[in-house]
Parts: sequence; structure tokens; C-alpha cells
Amino acid sequence: MKSKIERIKNLVGCAVMLAGIFFAICPLTCGAAEAVDLLANEKKIFAEFNRDFPADRILSVAQFKTIVDEVNAGERQAYLLDLRSSNEFYTFHIEGADNIHAGHVYTIPRYISDPEAEIYIYCRTSHRAFYVAHFLQQYGYRNLRIVKGGMVAWIKAGYPVVNQYMGKFVASFADFDRDYSFDYKETGKYRVREFHPY
Repeated sequence: MKSKIERIKNLVGCAVMLAGIFFAICPLTCGAAEAVDLLANEKKIFAEFNRDFPADRILSVAQFKTIVDEVNAGERQAYLLDLRSSNEFYTFHIEGADNIHAGHVYTIPRYISDPEAEIYIYCRTSHRAFYVAHFLQQYGYRNLRIVKGGMVAWIKAGYPVVNQYMGKFVASFADFDRDYSFDYKETGKYRVREFHPY
């Protein structure tokens, strides 16, 4: 009769052997998982969307400023469609702009039913705009433009923005390249913030 220790050793040995067989066979039967570079894939898709959008329909902020002025003066019928989130939009936006979050691109046909409508889309940097443009073209919109550089380029150019608290104003930077950062984190000696975002 085997001792209790010998039985445990045998069970552990069997478990190790079965695990070894499983891990030896699994890549052959389960298919080895390929490494996926998700960031590289996103960049590739974004580059395709950039390439597929007509270059003559990408406007500079200077060109867009003229259109904004014409729309706000009632001289032009066009949609100035800000694709940023509602929080971004209500912090400040271009006077006369409409707002639909890029993630809600599927709702745009509910609000703009004319495929020939003159539509200018932009976001913070124009990254989201190229994604949205891809879908809007597939939906059938034919008179679509992207504002290159988005709100960052608009602010950098010194053009005015509005919000409900301050009215119309121009945001400024002492040194844009130093003061602006995609990874900006506010530092300071604040003591109480109810909904601090970071």
C-alpha cells in the first residue's frame, strides 16, 4: 500500500505531465496567437482615410475663417460641424458652430438630410474629422470639407472663440509650442475640486 505522500507525488506528476502535453499540443490545435500592433494598425487606417479624402477639400484655418465669417453674417448657408465632445465644445467653440460628437456620427443624417448640404467638419486636431469624413462620404454626403488642424490650429492662429460664461474671446499662449501639450496635466495647489478629471 502506497503512502499518502507517494500518492500526492504521483498526482502532482500526472498533473505536470498533462499540463506539458496540453501546452505542447495547444499551439498546433488552438492556433498560435499572432502579435498585433494595434497602434500601428490605427495609424495605417488613419493614413488610408487621409489618402482617400480629396486633398482639394481640406481647408486651412485661414480659408475656414472666411467661411465662418460669411456664415455668421448670413451670407452663406453651411454647417460648421464641431465633432468634439460636449465638454470640449462648451469649454469654448467657434461662434455659429453646430456640435455632434464624433462617436455619434451615425446621428448626422437625422439632422442634415440634404446630401448636397455644405458641411465643414473639424475636431481638436482633425484626427476625428478624417474618421467621420470616411463615414459621411459612405452615407452619401457630397459637399464635405475638413478643416486641417482643427481647434488647435484655430486657437494658434489667434481666431476668436465663444462660451456662455465669457462670451467672445481669444485664447492665447505665451509660447504655444511650450504651453500646449497633448499630455498637459495641470499642476497647482488647488485644495477642493468636486469632479477633477485627472
